[in-house]
Amino acid sequence: MAIALSLSPGWTDRLRRLTPGSDIGLALGVVGLLSVLILPLPTMLLDLGLALSITAAVLVLMVALFLERPLDFTSFPTLLLLTTLLRLSLNVATTRLILSHGSQGRLAAGHVVAAFGGFLMGGDVVIGLILFAILLVVNFMVITKGSGRIAEVAARFSLDAMPGKQMAIDADLSAGLIDEKIARKRRRELEEESGFYGAMDGAAKFVRGDAVAGLIITCINICGGLAIGVVQHGMAFGDAIHTFTTLTVGDGLVSQIPALLVSTAAGIVVTKGGMEGTADATLLRQLGGSPKPLGMAAGAAGVLALMPGLPALPFLALAGLAGGAAWLRHTHPPAHTADAAAPPAPLAGAEPPIAEALRIDMIRIELGYGLLNLAGGDTPRLTEQIKGLRRSIAAEMGFVLPPVRIQDNMQLSADSYVIRIKEIEAGKGELRATMLLAMDPRGGMPDLAGEATSEPAFGLPALWIAPALREEALFRGCTVVDPPSVLTTHLTEVVRDTMAELLSHAETQKLIDDLPREHQKLIADLIPGQIAVGGVQRVLQALLAERVSIRDLPTILEGIQEACGSGQRMIPTIVAHVRQRLARQLCDAHADAGGVLNLIPLSAEWEVAFAEALTGPAEERQLAMAPSRLQDFVQRLRQAFDAAAATGASPVLLSGAAIRPHVRAIVERVRPATAVLAQTEIFPRARIRTVGTIS
Repeated sequence: MAIALSLSPGWTDRLRRLTPGSDIGLALGVVGLLSVLILPLPTMLLDLGLALSITAAVLVLMVALFLERPLDFTSFPTLLLLTTLLRLSLNVATTRLILSHGSQGRLAAGHVVAAFGGFLMGGDVVIGLILFAILLVVNFMVITKGSGRIAEVAARFSLDAMPGKQMAIDADLSAGLIDEKIARKRRRELEEESGFYGAMDGAAKFVRGDAVAGLIITCINICGGLAIGVVQHGMAFGDAIHTFTTLTVGDGLVSQIPALLVSTAAGIVVTKGGMEGTADATLLRQLGGSPKPLGMAAGAAGVLALMPGLPALPFLALAGLAGGAAWLRHTHPPAHTADAAAPPAPLAGAEPPIAEALRIDMIRIELGYGLLNLAGGDTPRLTEQIKGLRRSIAAEMGFVLPPVRIQDNMQLSADSYVIRIKEIEAGKGELRATMLLAMDPRGGMPDLAGEATSEPAFGLPALWIAPALREEALFRGCTVVDPPSVLTTHLTEVVRDTMAELLSHAETQKLIDDLPREHQKLIADLIPGQIAVGGVQRVLQALLAERVSIRDLPTILEGIQEACGSGQRMIPTIVAHVRQRLARQLCDAHADAGGVLNLIPLSAEWEVAFAEALTGPAEERQLAMAPSRLQDFVQRLRQAFDAAAATGASPVLLSGAAIRPHVRAIVERVRPATAVLAQTEIFPRARIRTVGTIS
């Protein structure tokens, strides 16, 4: 009769949680180890525990031998603590049995202790004591001490090298060599490495403490056993010495052998360091990778075989093996690691994938060969400044700049560079890598010895001077910058002019997805029911085109929702409504150091002229003003702003809301940095001051 036993799903889940590797199973195991320190343990369970200790030590050693890298065994410090606790618990259990039942014979502490005390000692107590002492010295003085020292140095070096490694990751990210996902993965691995070596530094103390505890427990067992056997059980002194010493040494050997295995595993893990691959493959590759060392070893073994008094057969056998390996390696040299790791060469005539040819760099800096040291070497100032630029743009404008790729261009002259946006040239200039750029804040040419030039970002007169003249230039009130700063400043201006182009649909979606959870309801109501992501992108591009920060994205989305809810669907109309919601931000961004917003308004005549020049339907109105009238407006605009600049003010142009986009389109061509605000975009509590008018 077959009996089928089935368990309900609830019982199956309960049993699964109690198995090793689960949360409850591990907790019960640790509690069991601690209970052994207090409760007596039967000999059968003691034998099982000792067998588990030895098997676990062998398993840990094998795992350490076949590791690819130390970080693949991050649980080793915790495992080291648990195995040490297991051995100490078993030591306490065997001590209890030896002292309480040692007078009953050699099986008082179980069969495992009896076997180690009899077979491995050869029946001689002195031999057992010497063997135990040797194992203790090897474990405590050699392996554990060396592993602890290596772990300590590795932890210190790992912590010291962390800032440099983090900067290297940030530099690769800024240069576009890796993406954000890979950067996060490398940072996480760097944190794991630092934490692992720090934990190994502390975990090495467990093994040293275990060795000391084993020595103390052995002395206690021998002295206490003699006293108990002679005084309490009336044993003869010689019998007591033989019985309790045999059991104690057997117990010491049972605990020291697993401790030695685990200590060896710890030494292998911490000494693996920069080895690639498993230990066996690495050692074989490095010891037998060259025929010369093998040949020298074969020759040395052959010389030793010919020396009188030494056995010839072992040395001749080793000489033959080493010589054969040297000959084999000489005739069949190993392939170079770099060749093996290199991707297979494309077939003759094969074309690269079309997708690779279609990819473009959003931002790219091309350097002449004389400027390559700005982005390389031990101090790559350019990459560090680009990283800072991306951070400042994100904080100021709310826009995450795409990675900047830096590459050489042999077609450029040695001191030239080109800034490209989407593969199209957006700026270029020349630098002197070993000199400094000096500029006079008053606008003239500095009165110093040097090479006259123009600052590439703003076209100001400047001078390339030798580094030795830096202090003199500063004393004369000049602004002195190094070549990486000059290039970064130029890149900043180019980026500010092209931010609208750099904001892609994917970047817009990412900005929306990264908003906090409390704004997700607003997004769900707005997108895609009232406006698509593409519409939001066009609104943000319109703001960035006028250098308006989009960092307050929730307010912008609220403005879009209000405009769409009132029936406004045209992007210019939505942008105008959003700008009204950002009135306080716009006024604060253009206020001077005293918090005053300087204005140059259009006169009523120009307001009427622009309004009458608008033609077409309301949704697609265009400006159709006579060229002579436009030229007159541009001339009056320049006069008004030049007069304001002479007083040290940086005003904005004020116009009516209906004509503001069209006025901005004209002003952008002659004064790109001049802001144009509508009257409805002036914050009610803003402090304003009129410094001129366009009449």
